[in-house]
Amino acid sequence: MSVEFGKRLVVAETPIPGLLVVDLPVHGDSRGWFKENWQRQKMTDAGLPDFEPVQNNISFNDAVGTTRGIHAEPWDKFVSVATGRIFGAWVDLREGPSFGTVFTTEIDPSRAVFVPRGVGNSYQTLEPDTAYAYLVNDHWSPDAEYAFLNLADETAAIPWPIPLAEAEISAKDRNHPTLTEVAPVPPRRILVLGANGQLGRALRAEYGEAAHIEYATRADLDVTAPGLESARRWRDYGVIINAAAHTAVDQAETPEGRASAWAANATGPAALARITAEHGITLVHVSSDYVFDGSSASPYGEDAAFSPLGVYAQSKAAGDLAVATAPRHYIVRTSWVIGDGNNFVVTMASLAERGIDPRVVDDQTGRLTFTSDLARGIRHLLETGTAYGTYNLTGSGPARTWADIARDVYRATGHDPTRVHGVSTADYFASASGPVAPRPRNSMLDLAKITATGFTPSDANSALNAYLAAR
Repeated sequence: MSVEFGKRLVVAETPIPGLLVVDLPVHGDSRGWFKENWQRQKMTDAGLPDFEPVQNNISFNDAVGTTRGIHAEPWDKFVSVATGRIFGAWVDLREGPSFGTVFTTEIDPSRAVFVPRGVGNSYQTLEPDTAYAYLVNDHWSPDAEYAFLNLADETAAIPWPIPLAEAEISAKDRNHPTLTEVAPVPPRRILVLGANGQLGRALRAEYGEAAHIEYATRADLDVTAPGLESARRWRDYGVIINAAAHTAVDQAETPEGRASAWAANATGPAALARITAEHGITLVHVSSDYVFDGSSASPYGEDAAFSPLGVYAQSKAAGDLAVATAPRHYIVRTSWVIGDGNNFVVTMASLAERGIDPRVVDDQTGRLTFTSDLARGIRHLLETGTAYGTYNLTGSGPARTWADIARDVYRATGHDPTRVHGVSTADYFASASGPVAPRPRNSMLDLAKITATGFTPSDANSALNAYLAAR
């Protein structure tokens, strides 16, 4: 066998999305050769995903023509040859437009292949005493689900160098289904927490009822309870969207509310951060303008220093800090959320219809955020591969006060907007019988970062009119 020495480390794409061919530097002389089979920093810098392998396997084949596969496994793998030479064939068995796409190449010690989950792989040895190694990012489990394809499938039409009639093949591998009979491998699961909340319902409307989407309430999965690490087979999940939170800001100032707010807004997200870090899951967490005190004269950017005023605000800030420790995270910071259910807009429309002239706060400024827009923005971040981090996401348009928005509701529903009377926050809560949480006076969030990703937040006033028209 002749191995090419001195290659540069190069990662190349193939017709199968995510299947990558890697040229490996092999250093040799008369004594033999040496290579770095997996070097995390160099290889991720070159373009390989940081797939966090947990197990290394070796397959040895003594006869030329030994043929294995085609198997699609529920994990990613990095395959390289230790000695000998193989012909590799890969068929995309994942759901989507690339289903059935075929790629083939020869592999020797100077070439490796990264195989993403759900892509069927097969290897035919071209030299005796061939051994290849593969790193995988999950341990074998009896519950793991595979997809199989017949080696002789006519649709795939793999050009085997050694005819299959002459190859060494197991009886099992000879009898796999054809491509028309294969059930496509679904994506890794998406788990939506807080499924019955306003944002949870919007996420259900956005994503629908696909088999790989799981919607969970607290009754289905309590992330603050012991045993979370074994509550699911977490390697089957690719994304967790945490749309659950304790949002009763005044109740959070009571002893019972304080415990609930810290559990839902900080303890739960911290547990999710640990789970997602361990299993390579992307964590989406919804943050709040309340992590700021509202004293800034300008809109808050994503990197502004936290200055939470009350218990709710403090618990949300703590949750953000915990989530930021997860390697794959999106913190989506929003404000003044309106969706399906009881909310400020619904209340104002009801008051207008009942002939009530409300007193509404006029010294807090911000923008409404409709949950449909928030769900659409979350999906955009996940599907475009945007860099992980924190993104502000609210409606766009000029700053408004709560009183301004109330007048907009009255006007849009055919009522006189002058019936809304603006009052200060202090005056509004002067007669409150229970604890009152401090509110930020300025809830404006800078939208430049998320806009730069190609997502355009809806104009808040236009979205308000559409929301009212749909009621």
